[in-house]
Amino acid sequence: MTYYSGTLIAVPTASKEIYTDYARTSWPLFQRLGAVRMVETWGADIQAGDTTDFQRATLSTPDESIVFSWIEWPDEATADKAWAEMETLDPSELPGEMPFDGARMMFGGFAPVVSSGTDKGADYIQGFVLAVPASNKIAYIAEAERGWAEMFSPLGCLGLFENWGVDVPHGELTDFYRATKAEDGEVILFSWTAWADKATCDAAARQMEADYDPESHHAEMPFDGARMIWGGFDVIYDSDRHSLDRS
Repeated sequence: MTYYSGTLIAVPTASKEIYTDYARTSWPLFQRLGAVRMVETWGADIQAGDTTDFQRATLSTPDESIVFSWIEWPDEATADKAWAEMETLDPSELPGEMPFDGARMMFGGFAPVVSSGTDKGADYIQGFVLAVPASNKIAYIAEAERGWAEMFSPLGCLGLFENWGVDVPHGELTDFYRATKAEDGEVILFSWTAWADKATCDAAARQMEADYDPESHHAEMPFDGARMIWGGFDVIYDSDRHSLDRS
C-alpha cells in the first residue's frame, strides 16, 4: 500500500535554485532505495494564522520560505528500510550539505485514507497539516470524500490526497504535534489538493466562500479547524517530470 514520507521545512528564500538542485540530485538516491516519486513545493501563498501557521510551525524567519514536500513509497516497509539504510551511507554517497536548517525540519510517515483524482501534472498545490481525534477517523474520511465530490472536483481541483499519520516522531525543536497544537488522542494528517495553477485554485476558493451556507452545512467538522495549517505552494520539482530536464 502506498506510503508517504512528508516533510515541512523553512529554506532561505535566496536559496530557492540551490534547494531545487539539491532536490534534483537527491532523487536518484531515493529512487535507488525504492522510492516511487518525490515532489517538492515552494510556498507561494503562506498567510499568518490566528492560532497556527506554517511560519510558527517551522520557526521560520522573514527571509525564509516554506517548503512542503513528500516522497512516495510502494509501502511502509520499503520506506523504513530506506531510512535505515540512509543512516549507514558514507557521506560521499549523499547529495551534499543541506541548504536549510535540518534541526527545524519536521517529518513523518503517512498512509493514504483518501486518494481522489490525480496530482500528476499539477503545478500548484494547497498543503494542509492538521490534528484529528483518532476516534473521528471514519467521520473525517467521509467528510473528505464529500468535500471532493461536492466542492473540490466540480470547481476544477485535480486531486485530493488525505494521509493519516502512522509514524510521526516528536522533535526537539519542531514537530507536527507542536505545529498543530495536537491534543492527547489526536493523529496528524499531512494532506494536499492539486491544481493546474494558482488562478484556478484561487477562483475555486472564492466560489466556495460565496457558496458556503452554515445553515445548510449538515456536518460539523470532525476536527478543530482553528488549528489546521494550510497554504498554497508552487511545484518546483516532481521526479515524474523533472528528473531529466531543468524545467
